[in-house]
Amino acid sequence: MDPWYLENLVCPRDHQRLEVFGEQLICSKSHAYPIVEGMPLMLLDDKAQTLEVADKSLGVTNGRTESKPTPPFYLETLGVNDEERNGILELSENGNFIDPVVSFLIGATNGYMYRSLIGKLQSYPIPEIRLPRSSGEWLLDIGCNWGRWSIAAAKKGYSVVGVDPSLGGIMAARRVSTSLGLDNKYVVADGRYLPFAAKRFDRVFSYSVLQHFAKHDAVLALNEIARVLKPKGKSLVQMANIYGVRSLYHQARRRFKEPQNFEVRYWSLSELRSTFKSTIGDTTVNVDCFGGLGIQRSDWRMMSARLKLVVAASETLRAISKPLPILRYAADSLYLESQRPILTS
Repeated sequence: MDPWYLENLVCPRDHQRLEVFGEQLICSKSHAYPIVEGMPLMLLDDKAQTLEVADKSLGVTNGRTESKPTPPFYLETLGVNDEERNGILELSENGNFIDPVVSFLIGATNGYMYRSLIGKLQSYPIPEIRLPRSSGEWLLDIGCNWGRWSIAAAKKGYSVVGVDPSLGGIMAARRVSTSLGLDNKYVVADGRYLPFAAKRFDRVFSYSVLQHFAKHDAVLALNEIARVLKPKGKSLVQMANIYGVRSLYHQARRRFKEPQNFEVRYWSLSELRSTFKSTIGDTTVNVDCFGGLGIQRSDWRMMSARLKLVVAASETLRAISKPLPILRYAADSLYLESQRPILTS
């Protein structure tokens, strides 16, 4: 195991130091966390998980999986169907440059506009992260999955730590980052119970994660973001707007019923502002995109002509929203930028 983990991880239950005992990390109160192929698995097995892949990740080490674990991809922890599993294995045998897991997770992690690319990726869709360049500040990426935003942050000079409850996703992130010559660190962990000491990070980033949490779970994660941020540290978190055009379409499709499992939760701007301000600190709201979630200008080259029109329309409206902030109320995806106060409890 990379010595960095022992130097920087703490028990997510009580924030005590950890020691290595065999294939586990254990704190002074005997809370134990398994190490899988050098990767710490810091999930809490006595808490209800936010999605099924977290339970599957825990099952790899506690024997609760229905089938034998499948390293190096840990297919059972990826949330893919049987056809996609077979596709991953087939791609792995062909020796493709693109990691086979990423090739089949692209639809789930990047949004509906990327479904046509499933199993057909020719390059990694690394987005442009809307953060200033850095000279080594520590950034935590919550819900990193295969690491696309972690890689984007590293390319801007940040020292990056990515966390996600999917063991297979984290293993893919480690493989991809290594193949790109990056020294990103990854941990299997839950955004509601972070395995890091207080005031550890200069920046926290999260995209298309907290929008899926039940609102009480999202507040737990926001409180954790506040805890691990340094004074004056900043967070940038993407959330779904309740009044976005496509957001309203999706709510209508489910007949405006309460969301279940990992379905998107939609928040109003006023609710977002007040929640982020009360948990983290002063907060500003900016537009991410219109017409859906996850629409990124950086992936223009991968889009069909029809989808390029969607990207162009979203970017045009985003530019107009700067002098006309009222357009934020119609955006589907929003960024909340918050800053911790100098004096923190």
